[in-house]
Amino acid sequence: MIRVILFLVVVAALGLGFGWLADRPGDLVFTFAGERHNISLMVAASLVVAVTAGAMLLWWIVKNLIRSPYILQRHFRARKRDRGYQSLSTGLIAAGAGDAEAARRMSKQAAKLLRADQEPLIRLLDAQTALLEGRKDDVRRHFEAMIADPETKLLGLRGLYLEANREGVREAAFQYAQEAITLAPQLEWASNAVLGHKVLEGDVSGALRVLEARKAVIPYGKDGKAAREALNRNRAVLLTAQAMHDFDTDAVASRDAANEAYKLEPELIPAALIAARCLLRDGNIRKGNRILEAAWKREPHPEIAEAYIHGRAGDTALDRLKKARLLAGLRSNHAESALIVAQAALDAGELKLARENAEAALRLTPRESAYLLMADIEEAQTGDQGRVREWLARAVKAPRDPAWTADGVVSAHWAPASPVTGRLNAFEWKVPLTEITTDTSPVLEGEDLTSRILPVGYSGNQQSEADRNTVDLAAVDPVFRDDIDDAEMISVVPEPQRTQPKSEPQKTESDLRTAKVTILSEAPDNPVVQNMKEKQAEDIRSQDEKHSLIVDDPGVNADTELPVRKESTFRLF
Repeated sequence: MIRVILFLVVVAALGLGFGWLADRPGDLVFTFAGERHNISLMVAASLVVAVTAGAMLLWWIVKNLIRSPYILQRHFRARKRDRGYQSLSTGLIAAGAGDAEAARRMSKQAAKLLRADQEPLIRLLDAQTALLEGRKDDVRRHFEAMIADPETKLLGLRGLYLEANREGVREAAFQYAQEAITLAPQLEWASNAVLGHKVLEGDVSGALRVLEARKAVIPYGKDGKAAREALNRNRAVLLTAQAMHDFDTDAVASRDAANEAYKLEPELIPAALIAARCLLRDGNIRKGNRILEAAWKREPHPEIAEAYIHGRAGDTALDRLKKARLLAGLRSNHAESALIVAQAALDAGELKLARENAEAALRLTPRESAYLLMADIEEAQTGDQGRVREWLARAVKAPRDPAWTADGVVSAHWAPASPVTGRLNAFEWKVPLTEITTDTSPVLEGEDLTSRILPVGYSGNQQSEADRNTVDLAAVDPVFRDDIDDAEMISVVPEPQRTQPKSEPQKTESDLRTAKVTILSEAPDNPVVQNMKEKQAEDIRSQDEKHSLIVDDPGVNADTELPVRKESTFRLF
């Protein structure tokens, strides 16, 4: 652009000069070789311009002739460079697409046309090709070569960090991220890696210092808005973790950290909980309850209800029931609201109200905790153990309750970072995906038991008909189990006749709450039970002939004599 302007200026100056001479006619007289010549000024000026232009043209021709070897060399070098960049571009695209063969071919071609010290992307293409082909040592070597070049040092550190994470060497990955964040605090991947490592190590103060260093390099305005929001969210998570850690040891520091975390991220449930707990501990019941109520309106959570209902010491069960109903009114027609009222009513002895709300929770969201609560209500209201077992059996098949979940890890309590990846704010309150089930079939199917193969356990085999009519059903009748792993170990050797049958140990309340539910048979003359007994007796008689059916037996040679055992145990499936 500057050259064009200069050219126009020169042309304009020449035009003005010739115009000025044309307006002022005159002659130029000079003597050359003894002869006197007379020419006009316009002709003289034209000759001067022509001679100057000719001299410049002659100089340009001579200069190009002198520089022609260098010009040809530069032309061929530019052509070679263009071909190399074309190969490099094609190779990177092939590596991104997963074509290892094309990436390797383009990498070799680019290495011939370009030098690695002039174009660092060649090392990146080599590393990507080695990564596609599974050559881990070459991948590490290429990334280490990138670290030696200041231009590609951060790229090499990131590559080594990813490789260390892929190999599971978390300490080495942290060292690479620490070095990268020292050079460039604005790097998000390095900052998150260092934050996660420090949080898992319990160094929350160090993690907060890393956040402050990163905050200093975030640009203001629209460009840095998303980064500042993410930084505030991470700071709220770290302050929440610090407040939880200092809650029992430093009341002032815990309260300050909790208040700042709640101001930065009011929608973070753990931040609202710890802020409310600090206020309740200091006696500020009203303000603490307001925080819990606001959090409950946004998302009902059982920990919020627990802190709200039991926030004031000295309340009676009826007082807690009143607070539960008040909190449930803020989010009516929600399963959590019905469950907290049902539990509070059960504690207060209002069994009818407890049953109504538990049934309402089951209608809204059938899940394990609702069925277990119904079992408690049934036991307290009617004492019918059959109905209690039925509710417990339904709890086994019901979907799991929501829990704090992060990267496949289910935790009973919230944590600031994932124990698997170290990612901040990774825990979410949701139903674990691996535990979701939609089985809503009835627990007792009656005659349908004959169509299923269930694990069976016997406590006795050889008994007379008279003994069977007098012995306790729990001692001789089959016990059906929901899980094969819970099948009972049984004895195949007939036990001696005994006058007093063994009775099953009394089941405690904790046994009723286990995930495996035992269903006892109704009567010894049940045809289904009799068929099962006959089949079991037939299987026992054939054990000496069919040694392969003994599951836990290490096995013997069929051609040798089977050693006589006094007693052997195994499982039947």
